[in-house]
Parts: sequence; structure tokens; C-alpha cells
Amino acid sequence: MTGTNLTRISIVLAALLALSACGNTIRGMGRDTANAVDATQDAGRSVERAAN
Repeated sequence: MTGTNLTRISIVLAALLALSACGNTIRGMGRDTANAVDATQDAGRSVERAAN
């Protein structure tokens, strides 16, 4: 295997690793955002019940 091929394979593997890490981060941010929205809605319902 020549140095050029090894370099290309290394670059492709590094890119795949970076893309998979980004995917996990974006997925986690989506879950965090959904949890924040749910918590805000629950707090709003609690305030509404307390006001009645």
C-alpha cells in the first residue's frame, strides 16, 4: 500500500468519525430542546392550576 493510498484512507476515516460525532451531537441537542419545551409547558400548566 502506497503512502498516498494510506493518506486517502486516513482522511476518509477521519471524516466519517467527525460526521458521526456531529450526528450524535445534533440528536442530543434535539432531545434537550424537546425536554426544555416539555418542562416549560409543565411549568405553565402548574402556574395556571395555582391561579385557579
